[in-house]
Amino acid sequence: MIVRRRFTVIVVLLAGLMALGVYGMDLHDRLSADGWDDPGSQSIREARIKNETFGRNHVADVLVLYHAPPGRTIDDPAFSRIVVNSLNTLPQRFPEQIAKVNGTYWRTATGLSLPDVFGSADRRNAFASIAIRGSDNTEVMRNYRRVAGAFTIPGIDMEIAGGQPVAGALNDTMAHDQMRMELFAIPAVAVLLFFVFGGIVAAALPLIAGWLTVLGAWGVIRAITTVTDVNSFVSPVVSMIGLGLAIDYGLFVVSRFREELADGHEVAAAVRRTVASAGRTVVSSAMIVVAASAAILLFPQGFLRSFAYGAMITVALAALTAVTLLPAMLAVLGRRIDRFGFRRFQRTRGTAEDPDNRWGRLAGWVMKRPLAVGIPIVAFLVLLIAPVRDIAFGGITERFLPPDNQTRLAQQHFDRIFPLRQTGPISLILITNDTSAVPGVLETANRAPGLAASFPNPVQGPSNPSVFTTDTVLVDWHNPDPAIDYLRSMPLPRGTTILVGGTPAEQRDSVDALLHRLPWMIALVFLLTTALMFAAFGSIVLPLQAGALNLLGLGSTLGILTWIFADGHGSRAMNFTPQPIMALVLVLIVSVIYGLSTDYEIFLLARIVEARRAGASTTDAVRSGIAHTGRIITAAALILLVVTGAFALSDLVMMQYIAYGMVAALFIDATILRMLLVPATMRLFGEISWWSPRLRARQHRRSAAEPAPAEPDTETAPEVVHSAAP
Repeated sequence: MIVRRRFTVIVVLLAGLMALGVYGMDLHDRLSADGWDDPGSQSIREARIKNETFGRNHVADVLVLYHAPPGRTIDDPAFSRIVVNSLNTLPQRFPEQIAKVNGTYWRTATGLSLPDVFGSADRRNAFASIAIRGSDNTEVMRNYRRVAGAFTIPGIDMEIAGGQPVAGALNDTMAHDQMRMELFAIPAVAVLLFFVFGGIVAAALPLIAGWLTVLGAWGVIRAITTVTDVNSFVSPVVSMIGLGLAIDYGLFVVSRFREELADGHEVAAAVRRTVASAGRTVVSSAMIVVAASAAILLFPQGFLRSFAYGAMITVALAALTAVTLLPAMLAVLGRRIDRFGFRRFQRTRGTAEDPDNRWGRLAGWVMKRPLAVGIPIVAFLVLLIAPVRDIAFGGITERFLPPDNQTRLAQQHFDRIFPLRQTGPISLILITNDTSAVPGVLETANRAPGLAASFPNPVQGPSNPSVFTTDTVLVDWHNPDPAIDYLRSMPLPRGTTILVGGTPAEQRDSVDALLHRLPWMIALVFLLTTALMFAAFGSIVLPLQAGALNLLGLGSTLGILTWIFADGHGSRAMNFTPQPIMALVLVLIVSVIYGLSTDYEIFLLARIVEARRAGASTTDAVRSGIAHTGRIITAAALILLVVTGAFALSDLVMMQYIAYGMVAALFIDATILRMLLVPATMRLFGEISWWSPRLRARQHRRSAAEPAPAEPDTETAPEVVHSAAP
């Protein structure tokens, strides 16, 4: 159908994807800043009741830290007059964005004047708390961005800290990373594709597919934002995964088309055979990556759900363009696919021609000594897994920014000068109809370990007198567990309920929810990918082998990341602070790496199965499959390395973690696993590799016994998705 209606297919898909791209141009403005926490946790219920009873807390939206001039104090008349005038004009100049000055050291037109709270003991520093309008994090962030530059006073030594400046710095860094990827990674990928194919036309096709995939994904995600919140992190993910996989799929399709032409087939037949082989493999691969991403929906956090939406949409569109738009363009171009290039790079062997290249020779060498190769490699990978025992989890903070980032420094200076005014206190909601019980509960709560100060007297709800709230800060907010455990387990009078919340509790509850569901997610991904690979290849042993190798590669990657980012090796060179790993990012790493590992496994096994069905022995089929795909898989891995490697230069440790994780996983997968362990394990398993349940085997035998329908202009395309032995 695509060959017959190639121009219609091209016009419809180009118009549709570009229209989605135009529709999604304002995607960035519609993304949410929420979704980091477990909405069903106790801490979020505490926050919900607190907001409903007392209104949203805007105390820590913006904290402006003022430093007195050298030799003077914050009481200096000239200094204080300039600061007060600036603070008084803020709500007047920006009434739609700034609600008021909550409080400060000096007397202002709005807010409280509490010198002992807002000034340091030496009277060298003071701060102002400024409220930004908005009923949720997304609205508050948008309003803050409109006034972000309004707090600075020329000639005054000051710093800007608080929840919104830190969140804005994190988001700005991600946007800068995405721009860097688009400016530097795409030209580098274009050069790589030129040397892979030896021509400008062939190299341009995967790039076109990748660009259109990203455009289409933006439009679809833009539509999703009309019915649910989508976290702003999804934008760089769409660019990174969508562009990388779309180019990889295009690489496999175009390469197979050139092989079919080299076999002597006419253009129309070559297109049909390409879709029947490489196209079918692309669809199988995409289904597995989508399944791995869909397993993330087990988690309640909106951040992870946003990633799942973005990954599933992007991968599905990448596969769609690879099996529709690309074949239509190949049908139009035909043998002109090699135009504008160098012949020395355009030597393409046919599908039946068994290439005698370095990858095939390497596979043959490995299969002559599978134990001598396999045992040391497995031992080495297990050694890489060892650091995982030291892994620790945490939430997102200003420490994700570089140590010399101005916003991070401002927040750290504020926390050091005003340790009892931290932006992440531990908060209590007390619900009781017996107000006489409140003092006793508060006395018990003040005995919690790790408190930097006692809980102050609770504030009673103005509209609900049975609800009380109070909060304080921790000595070490990086270790909130003792205090949270004590507060949640302390004895309470009958009819009294206490909910523990605040930033430390929210992060703790989010990590607990992730760790509780993570084993189920890994098991679900393993089962889904195994089932899909069984459906694709007919053997139950091949998917289990692939799953075991993928888990080995995943564990090795996590060990490398723990050694670097948690233990701190290389932190000075890469300009980050060693710290607990963000649990949300760990889930993304597990899903993406497992999906991509299976992706390359699919392309390799498809060629091995194809050779097997042509009558080759297991050893010859493995050698032939690796020889045919070694160069292409290596090129595909290099392309993804370039795309993801651009994020390795990020100033945000979270993006570095993702980038280095994918770089390590791709290197391990494309070299150690695919080129060494796959031939070693398949040589050891031998004919057992092709075993399948009897029913499946009977279906294959029945299918093999049926005569294939003849085609007038081409021989039947080889069936690459079944693997029963002849």
